[in-house]
Amino acid sequence: MSLIKEKSTELLNWVDYRLPVVKAFKTHMSEYYAPKNFNFWYFFGVLAIVAFVNQLASGIWLTMFYTPTADGAFDSIEYIMRDVDFGWLLRYMHSVGASFFFIVVYLHIFRGMMYGSYKGPRELVWVIGMVIYLMMMAEGFFGYVLPFGNMSYWGAKVILSLAGAVPVVGEDLQIWVQGDFVIGGATLSRFFAMHVAMVPLMLVVGVFLHLVALHQVGSNNPEGIDIKAQKDENGIPLDGIPFHPYYTVHDMVPVVIFFMIFAAAIFFFPGGGGYFIEPPNYTPANNLSTPEHIAPSWYFTPFYAMLRAVTIDFLGMSAKFWGLVVMGGAIVIVFFLPWLDKSPVKSLRYKGPISKFMLATFAISFLALGVLGAKPADWAPSWAAPVFTIIYFSYFIAMPFYTKIEKTKPVPDRIGAH
Repeated sequence: MSLIKEKSTELLNWVDYRLPVVKAFKTHMSEYYAPKNFNFWYFFGVLAIVAFVNQLASGIWLTMFYTPTADGAFDSIEYIMRDVDFGWLLRYMHSVGASFFFIVVYLHIFRGMMYGSYKGPRELVWVIGMVIYLMMMAEGFFGYVLPFGNMSYWGAKVILSLAGAVPVVGEDLQIWVQGDFVIGGATLSRFFAMHVAMVPLMLVVGVFLHLVALHQVGSNNPEGIDIKAQKDENGIPLDGIPFHPYYTVHDMVPVVIFFMIFAAAIFFFPGGGGYFIEPPNYTPANNLSTPEHIAPSWYFTPFYAMLRAVTIDFLGMSAKFWGLVVMGGAIVIVFFLPWLDKSPVKSLRYKGPISKFMLATFAISFLALGVLGAKPADWAPSWAAPVFTIIYFSYFIAMPFYTKIEKTKPVPDRIGAH
């Protein structure tokens, strides 16, 4: 036994001399000190990684049987579901997994907004995270089109038509994106390439950079206290604990619960009531049969509602163009959150009532827009979507003013000192 241990140590030393595996493990795991007061909201970072790995693994298997052609795409999905051993499980792991991925990422972003995880010195962590979110949206859209069901076809037709609203180059841009004058085999081929190769590679790099940037400046915490400011004689933060083994073991509980809920959705609720898989997607794409109500996947519906909220032509530009501007602006403005927040404190716990009120109204508006985007345009009063869109933007535009003037509570020097 001692000989095996000795040889294993020699092999590890040989590898580590050429590739710093041990150093990397210590830097990012066993000697990376995280705040000791992580709570429920900090589960969603690791769950996002778990969901991402599930998408990669299940997606690789699905590519072995999928055919990216207009004639074969839908039939290949049916083949996977009916004839491939456990193909139905792989397909549901991927389709349901996409929704779960966005759920945990949205909660992860909301946690960052609550506790000020975007404020210095974590501005770059936030910006990289938002770039990851943009790539997720692209990945989700490409994957949404690939089954080539009827909702996939018409949803893609509506979204890609937005490119045609761009002045001067719109029509040519739409044809270039589609790869043809109509959505068909060329569209599926390029979307398939981007969905299984280009965007996943970018996502892997993005997640890697996100974690490296995070570990460079250290994790935030619910108190918004910099644990690096208080260290012992060995340079170890007094309010920090090693990420491994404490949080690696601690995070196994939410991971197990996540898989239990995920399995329940796959086995008992794979369609998600029409939100995970839309009913029209159980029929092949048909350009002569328009679904009763065309809507994107639920995780895009808040922005789709903003797009539809603009109904007036302005400055010679169509309402569709201005809707595209509003929708794009709703995503881009989140990038600037670190510079919009002028508050001297990070965490919502120590901010004033105005910040708490504004974040609550922002969350309500985002959820309301999500519901409005999933419903037909005449489902709610015509003023609903514009009003909630204004509330959404007000959170960001007014932030430099209300965060600067409101009174904040004093932040303690140490975690638990209050």
